[in-house]
Amino acid sequence: MNDKLFSHRISDPGPMGCYSPNDVIFLLKNLNGLMTEMDLQSREQRIQSGGHYSEMLPIEYEPTKDYLDLFHQTLHESAAKVAEAVGVVAEHILKRNGPKMVLVSLARAGTPIGILVKRYLLEKHGLDFPHYSISIIRGRGIDENALLYILQNHLGSKIQFIDGWTGKGAITKVLNQACLEFNAKYEYDLDDDLAVLADPGHCVKTFGTREDFLIPSACLNSTVSGLVSRTVFRRDLIGEKDFHGARFYENLLKVEVSNLFVDTITREFKMLKRINSGFMDSYADPEVSWQGLKSLTYIKEKYGIEDINFIKPGVGETTRVLLRRLPDRVLVDNLENSNLKHIMLLCKDKGVPVEEYPQLSYSCCGIVRQIS
Repeated sequence: MNDKLFSHRISDPGPMGCYSPNDVIFLLKNLNGLMTEMDLQSREQRIQSGGHYSEMLPIEYEPTKDYLDLFHQTLHESAAKVAEAVGVVAEHILKRNGPKMVLVSLARAGTPIGILVKRYLLEKHGLDFPHYSISIIRGRGIDENALLYILQNHLGSKIQFIDGWTGKGAITKVLNQACLEFNAKYEYDLDDDLAVLADPGHCVKTFGTREDFLIPSACLNSTVSGLVSRTVFRRDLIGEKDFHGARFYENLLKVEVSNLFVDTITREFKMLKRINSGFMDSYADPEVSWQGLKSLTYIKEKYGIEDINFIKPGVGETTRVLLRRLPDRVLVDNLENSNLKHIMLLCKDKGVPVEEYPQLSYSCCGIVRQIS
């Protein structure tokens, strides 16, 4: 036994979120009543003045009818496509890890995808894997206590990290570095492979597709991710043996669609034929070229953008910019791209200019407004 992993026991988590514990256990500290959310303008100014995004939360509003209509429409149109991508990535995950495995999704965009991978493997292979959702934060790393908790309770099981999609690959790099540091500290061999539903940035090896299309769970914030906020790491709120924190938005229970999303995609699994082994073989060793990140250098220079982190590539990241940042403009590969109907709706709603940029490696990019 590795004594370092058991040098201090991590306590069981409290209840969090609106998913069934059979689907996922959130390893997060409930911060309800401990912090106040900030309006968009104040939060953006704080971030661009050197504050860290993980130390504050945006106000989460009840989604408008337009956003909910868009979610339902997108879910209806893409359910089969999402289910197939789940099947592909789940088969890859099983092939590379075997039957002794723990699924670990990255809160919060990874959580519904992790649930779907868990449900697919149960339905198609009769394997019921444990699934946890934990925090990882750019500039702060992964929640070490959450990893210790998982390893203390599932020693000998392989860990498979799961997220929703890739943009520039920033979280991929954070995960790589965090695993290196964890392994050195605890003399362990943690695998840093990140599995995603969609990899338009070409920065991971385990994915369901590399097409840049709208995953319905990117249309909304907490209401499609278990009513859990972005994760928080503040020393005054998170103790030495605590998990990273988050808010649980119980006040939005009446408008949550988290369970509707995973239930709708799960129903599609019955219609899925066995994932073709020839198709799997053709993705046996995909190239990780980081081509998406390379293409952003030109955008950074053309528009005089100080920090590449102000460029949010791909449908999922652009959606997030429009929902919770101050957008400057949106670049699209083609104004007629049918995958971008919700992007156009959000831009119209918020008065954000849209520019056609045919050289994009992605379907679109959201650019955050620089506040001087």
